[in-house]
Parts: sequence; structure tokens; C-alpha cells
Amino acid sequence: MPLPRKALQAVSVFQWVLTFLFFGIFFTTLLIYLLFTSYWSITVLYFAWWISDWDTPQRGGRRSDWMRRWKVWELHRDYFPIKLVKTAELPPTRNYVLGSHPHGIICAGAFSAFCTEATGFSHTFPGLKSSLTLLAGLFHLPVYREYMMSSGMVPVNKRSLNFLLRGGPGHAVVIVVGGATESLDGAPGEQRVRLHGRRGFVRLALQHGADLVPVYSFGENDIYQQVQFPEGSCGRRLQLHFKQLMGFAPCLFGGRDLFCSCFWGILPLAAPITVVVGKPIPVPQRPCPTEEEVDHFHALYVKALRQLFDTHKGSCGLPPSQQLIIS
Repeated sequence: MPLPRKALQAVSVFQWVLTFLFFGIFFTTLLIYLLFTSYWSITVLYFAWWISDWDTPQRGGRRSDWMRRWKVWELHRDYFPIKLVKTAELPPTRNYVLGSHPHGIICAGAFSAFCTEATGFSHTFPGLKSSLTLLAGLFHLPVYREYMMSSGMVPVNKRSLNFLLRGGPGHAVVIVVGGATESLDGAPGEQRVRLHGRRGFVRLALQHGADLVPVYSFGENDIYQQVQFPEGSCGRRLQLHFKQLMGFAPCLFGGRDLFCSCFWGILPLAAPITVVVGKPIPVPQRPCPTEEEVDHFHALYVKALRQLFDTHKGSCGLPPSQQLIIS
């Protein structure tokens, strides 16, 4: 008997979460184990190829439109569900730096909108090629790197981003500006983003003359419960110290299991996520932007993000009194 569609949706999201949390560790362990068996040649051949292919993530990656159109991503989209909303045209005659907010625990909305075609990015923004950025260290993990590149993900470092934005118009680089620190604020009802002091994405846009575009994923923080430690507490300091060492913050979170909705398991809760792409902010090209120019466009971006949030919060299920906290 075929599984009901709801069950298939849950399985599709479950495999996605397992992939992002354990795929890299699993294949690293497996390849090391095979090295000490009669199948050692598999490990040797893969790592020989891996070394020869080392620079590929820094040079635009190796995206696969076939993988981005897998039917499993439609099941993933419908589980929450996730919707992509366009508020303005993004002509492919320009390059864009999209700031994605909030990070949440696992960036479910950003993944569906920019790493798959389940929400119709190519149809909504014809001629644009989206690239979601992740921690550069993740692209050193064997096999996992292939999976991420196939979805159109690239390392969030200067070399990788410069390569894309110098490659002609039609690129939409998506940067989760708040990063790992913002994930610590990812609890239901929280509408907090980290922007103060985060100006690198603005400087990048100015250096390449790429328009800035704010993006807000309403509902991203509602898919997991999280144990939050107060600012300045011992628990929060430990999380931030770990983040400085490893590049990501260890979050204590829970969702549900495959069989019931409860505070247990790593499967996200089925809460609607609406990814709203804002209007582009025109940015001139300044190979060596001044701090005043960076501050000016950063202020414009913060204002545009607030306007985007206030305009769409009602239609995305938030009360009129809900405010966006920018720290």
C-alpha cells in the first residue's frame, strides 16, 4: 500500500535534515573505514579526485538543474508549506546580493527557495541564477560537498563570492547575514535579526556594483522549539565560544518525530514559511568603498528590511503589534 502524501512529505523532510546534520560525518567515517578494508582503492581514488577538484567550490561550484528539480523537494515544500513571494522585478541584467533573514535553526525557507525549483525561483525571476552561501569549511567534507554544490550552494568567502559576481550579470548571491549567532535566537515567536556590525555583505555589493535585496522568511523560527540561554549567561557564552572555534553555534532544539507532533526528535514542526524577496536597492560600483559609503547603504538596507517586514507581517500571520528587532 503506498504511503499517504503527508507521510511522504515527512519522510522527505526527515531525509533532508539527516543529510545536513550527518551526511558529512557519515561519509568521512565510511571512507576512512574503507581505507582499512579490501575496498581501500575506493577511498584512495575518491581522495585523489577530491584533491584535484579542490578549487571547484570557490569557482561557482557544480550545480545540477536536474537535482534542483527533484520531486522530493516538492514534498519538502508542501510539508511546511513553503511559499516564495516576489515584490519587485529583479532584471537579469544586474547582479544581486540577497540578505536572507532570519537564520533559524536550519534555513528551511532559504533552502527551498534558492537551492531547489520547488517554489519556482527560475519562473519567478527568469534569467537569474541563485547561489546560497554556506560555511566554507563544509565544502571540505567528502561527498557532502558534491551534494551541496549540486543544489547551487557555494562557500561564503571572498574568493567564492568575487568569482560569481565577476562572472557577468544574472547572479543572485544569497547570504544569511546573521550567521550562526542568529541561529541562537531561532525560537517560535522570535523576530530578531543580527545586522549591527555586519557590513561585509554591503561592502561586497559596492565593490561589484551589485544591488542589495532584503529577504525575510516569515515562519522560519517557528519550525523548532529551542532552549535559549539569556545574553551574558554561562550557557550563551559557551555557545558563542564554540561558535568562534568551530564556525557554528550548538543549538539545543527539538521538533517532532516521524509519527507524532511532540517536543522530541529532529523533524521540524509543520509551520508555514513565506520567503518574501524585497525590492532591489541600487548600488553603484566602488572598487574601494569608503566607510561612509558602506554605512550609508547599510542604513538603506536596514530601512528596507524593516519596511519589508512591516508590509508583509499581517499577510504572513503575525499580529500588527509584532516588531522586528534588529541587534
